[in-house]
Amino acid sequence: MLRGEGTFVDDIHRDALHVAFVRSPVASGWVREIDTAEAAAMPGVVGVFTGADLGHPTLTAVLDRPEFVPTAMPMLAADKVRFAGEPVAAVLAESRYAAEDAAEAVWIEIEELPAVVDIEDNARVEVPVHDVAEDGVLLDLQMFLDPDLETTMSQAALVLDEQFSFGRVAASPMEARACLVEWAPRDEQIVVHISTQIPHQVRSGIAQALRLPERCVRVVVPDVGGGFGVKTVLGREEVVVAALAHKLRRAVRWTEDRQEHLMAAFHGHEQRFHVRAAFDSTGSMLALDADIRVNVGAYSAYPFSLGVEPLMAASEMPGVYKVGKYSARGRGYASNKAPTAPYRGVSRPQIVFVMERLMDKAAAALGLDRIDIRLRNTIADTDFPYTGPNFVTYEPGSYVEALQRCVTEVERAGWATRKQDATDGLLRGIGIINFSERTAFGTSVMGMRKMPMTPGFEVAHVRMDPTGHVTLTSGTLGHGQGHETSFAQVVADRLGLTPDQVKLRQGDTDLAAFGWGTWGSRSLVVGGGAAARAADELAGKLRAIAGEIFGVEPHRIVLADGLASVDDKPEANVEIAALAAFAHFQSHQVNVNDSQLLEGRGSFDPPGMFSNAAHAAFVEVDPGTGGVRVTDYIVVEDCGVVVNPLIVDGQVRGGVAQGIAAALYEEISFSPEGQPLSVNFMDYLVPTACEIPKVQIHHLQTPTDLSVLGAKGMGEGGTIGAPVAVATAVNDALAGHGQDFDRIPILPEHIVERLGAARIAGPAEAKEAR
Repeated sequence: MLRGEGTFVDDIHRDALHVAFVRSPVASGWVREIDTAEAAAMPGVVGVFTGADLGHPTLTAVLDRPEFVPTAMPMLAADKVRFAGEPVAAVLAESRYAAEDAAEAVWIEIEELPAVVDIEDNARVEVPVHDVAEDGVLLDLQMFLDPDLETTMSQAALVLDEQFSFGRVAASPMEARACLVEWAPRDEQIVVHISTQIPHQVRSGIAQALRLPERCVRVVVPDVGGGFGVKTVLGREEVVVAALAHKLRRAVRWTEDRQEHLMAAFHGHEQRFHVRAAFDSTGSMLALDADIRVNVGAYSAYPFSLGVEPLMAASEMPGVYKVGKYSARGRGYASNKAPTAPYRGVSRPQIVFVMERLMDKAAAALGLDRIDIRLRNTIADTDFPYTGPNFVTYEPGSYVEALQRCVTEVERAGWATRKQDATDGLLRGIGIINFSERTAFGTSVMGMRKMPMTPGFEVAHVRMDPTGHVTLTSGTLGHGQGHETSFAQVVADRLGLTPDQVKLRQGDTDLAAFGWGTWGSRSLVVGGGAAARAADELAGKLRAIAGEIFGVEPHRIVLADGLASVDDKPEANVEIAALAAFAHFQSHQVNVNDSQLLEGRGSFDPPGMFSNAAHAAFVEVDPGTGGVRVTDYIVVEDCGVVVNPLIVDGQVRGGVAQGIAAALYEEISFSPEGQPLSVNFMDYLVPTACEIPKVQIHHLQTPTDLSVLGAKGMGEGGTIGAPVAVATAVNDALAGHGQDFDRIPILPEHIVERLGAARIAGPAEAKEAR
């Protein structure tokens, strides 16, 4: 990558036709006419296709729940458009320039309808987003309902009744969505080169939409320039490109531009919480009642469905804290916006924000220290294994230790003294928060969501060639996490090799038997666990062959430093490469069963586990401009056994950067008519290196018995904690002015407006008005 030798979808050169999509200019309306004649006659245009031309392919994500309303997503909208930017037709041309020019010549007559922008708009529009859900509710699930909750609330010393909200965000990977699909006549396959996190699910979705056997679809994933969740789902544009390649028996390609991505790709995180929390006089949380409403957009994303955000929020909200009584309701509402999909962190940034704000609010109301109230409620070492009121069992973690270590590091850095500096007129604040991250979801956990396609397990295959080098295949899919390094380490350690002797092959559905891709901090734990088991099987074969050569039991053979040696006679050894050559080329001299097959297969399906971390942020707020600068950041994280510290630190730093963006910069906004107002990086702000501070990282290691490696996942932790730590620090900075925020992002104009109101009305009146 550093040498510029990576191969992304756009680096794959073929004599391909180019697709440009004709998109709806309005958020809601009846399609009365699509006139393609002028576009079809333009130079270089091969054809213009509507849904009818392709047989109206659709994708439908489903949950097997009576509370869920499925909505078929047409690959090209036909009768009705449901968000601005929805694809209505596809132009196929000899060049992208010709395709884009022709797309502008396609005439669409749409009878515009009032748009559902806010979830409350569902109650006022006459024509709902979907006829099957006149009230706009696509999922309504009471996840938990404690019958004693109200009694506990009535007897509590303090009951907080609070509202929290979170802006809509876009994943914005460096490489937007892209695909190149070609026809392979010899294999009678369409070969889909695509930037995705889930190659096997892409294969299934395309096969279902085009009514093809899965054998006829091969998905090959080159290097991927980031995903962050937007590539855990199958886009309709990608299915259309596959349909055109199959129909014309030609190579066809499409690369999403940035405007398309911000307008019409899958978004995330637009949520609202109404929460009541009861505390006793010492600050212990007695009860928690949460009503979670999510604006999920126009359709359910395939394969995860719209349920991923509300279900995650309701089931995981207590987090690191002990909650007495718990009730939670999760709802997903349709709107005339682009659909949402799993976004890095999947509701955990939101629920951690809610829980941390409750702790701060309760501490202020009860006159308690902000850290003390957290420690009082945090699951302690003596509580493990701890089963919460959400029926989730937490294996041992360092929840208390991480928070205490984070406080120590903040004290060592002298933040409290720096906070008092008022010489430059800036307001300074400190945010310290504590959280857990459920990782490595297996089928036992994912099955509770009742998805017909239930992900969780992984399968790995290792095989050794006659030179002693190893090829590993996995169904996981790295897109920047360094799988090529960490997976090679895992296998090499078990075979007595060096990591450069192990090559990971991933992202090819004809090569890897099956897999669920990479998301949810699962790859090293689940995929790496499967790889470790496969390597152990191969190692057993090597020991058996070496044991036969030296006349000892296989368990006495040690594989290390490229040698197979007898444990108490290290001089009795053979190079593993020579052993591999012997097994392949002189197999008639080997009497060990299956020795001819120097390979191993392994699978792993964990119950899910919890990493944890404490984050601290130091911010400076300019009261004149509302600008916020994060100057210092501390992370104390525990992901169990750390296989590769550099990779772990890289994931943490990247996650923190993304979390700072969610706290202070990024939000997709819309006009009242449903027009997206954030369609470029002038209006949708992503941070640069200038906005990201140096991140100080400290590791704790609490190995888990729930994984093969003792490791826990950690790919999302930075993104989960950073928005909360930064927002908490901003609220701390504004506390002297009687101001705080119960939403993210916190934008400069919000701060200026609040401080202006405080100066005019006085802090107490301004807070009351808010």
